[in-house]
Amino acid sequence: MKIKITADSTCDLSPELIQKYDIGIMPLHVALGNDDRLDGVTIQPNDIYEYYAANKKLPRSGARSSEEYKEFFKSFLDNGYDAVVHYDISADMSGSFDNAMLAAQELNNVYVVDSRNLSTGTGLLVLDACDMAAQGADPSTIAKRSRERTPFVRASFIIDKLEFLYKGGRCSSLSYLGANLLQINPVIEVKDGRMGIASKPMGRYMRCIEKYAEWVKSNCTSPDKTRCFVTHTKMDDGLTENTIKIVKSWDIFDEIIETTAGCTITTHCGSNTIGILFINDAKVSE
Repeated sequence: MKIKITADSTCDLSPELIQKYDIGIMPLHVALGNDDRLDGVTIQPNDIYEYYAANKKLPRSGARSSEEYKEFFKSFLDNGYDAVVHYDISADMSGSFDNAMLAAQELNNVYVVDSRNLSTGTGLLVLDACDMAAQGADPSTIAKRSRERTPFVRASFIIDKLEFLYKGGRCSSLSYLGANLLQINPVIEVKDGRMGIASKPMGRYMRCIEKYAEWVKSNCTSPDKTRCFVTHTKMDDGLTENTIKIVKSWDIFDEIIETTAGCTITTHCGSNTIGILFINDAKVSE
């Protein structure tokens, strides 16, 4: 059975991974004012920084319509694939999942999974699905296993500056001012499909990243050792390399994959944002 694994562009998988695993990507809308673009196709993260520097405004992201999803899925079914298993950003963060589900209901053999996550938190599930498809699993089994694994995805990021969160209306002016004065670097964690603050380390940013990494390691209670992502926006020199060095020193994961976050994370969090993401269900999966 020929199965196509697909995801929306918020999964933040690199072009190399997309090509290696032959993943279909559905780019979301990103609007720079009245200029509507497609995430990763006609807009890249650097465009967001340039737009913000010139206008002091952030882009607006938008879900694809159910009709667009229908055309997307149909393009694979009409070209030799027997089934499609698709992954979307958490339904609590976007209308993408609902629209994809509406499209799937009009087609046969399209399975839509709400990742309950974002960025490479979704990407972890996508690559796991590719592994399952390569091993001969049927699409319903792939979708079922992914839904069972979603609560165990550990996705988090530490943020250097709150300017983008503040400008995007995601933190109050008081929190923004206090964080700047106290050198607070919040850790954002995805839980139950939503983003929330897990901790607020203070001080020099590299030291805050180290504290964040210690916190992540403390949550590696039963990790799937197959892979871990270190995903980041545009970073100052040395920050990414030091973070990867820390994760490697744990000697936990078989593969540590570095990826650059796409337009969604960039718009929410700005530069110098970095996350360590993995699945923590090894004992459950045994």
